[in-house]
Amino acid sequence: MLKILIAVDGSELSLDGVHHALTLVRQGLQATMVLANVQEPATLYELVTTRDPDLIAAASLEAGEHLMAPARALLDAAGVAYETDVGVGDVAHTLVDMIERSGCDMVIIGAKGQGALTSALLGSVSHEVAHASPVPVTIVKHAEPLDDAGDEMAESSSA
Repeated sequence: MLKILIAVDGSELSLDGVHHALTLVRQGLQATMVLANVQEPATLYELVTTRDPDLIAAASLEAGEHLMAPARALLDAAGVAYETDVGVGDVAHTLVDMIERSGCDMVIIGAKGQGALTSALLGSVSHEVAHASPVPVTIVKHAEPLDDAGDEMAESSSA
């Protein structure tokens, strides 16, 4: 049975990877999933004001688990077995560490993540993971609604 790591960041776009994995399972792929979330390391300000590394680590774990809730709900509803993994650090390198540590056979990651700046960065993260991963990586592009093209044409013709 395959073990698939799915990178999720809490955004609607990262759920595209979960939907893709569920499509593969519906088509007969026997697989278990690892939902992976990577949190930013604590800032110097957080370290100085908190002074409790365990408290910071617990907050990172809680944030990661919270961001994975929509993905967990989708897998629960589909009856697909999974585990979760929350890491802290550079996103791409931490994901590669998670892949190796959990013994995954493949990775599914969204082409972009949440927020304008983050999505630009995560576009590069997905490519970085694809290059550094020891296993195959599927980068899932977000499907654009078809009526967007019609709206753009309507706007340009009315101008």
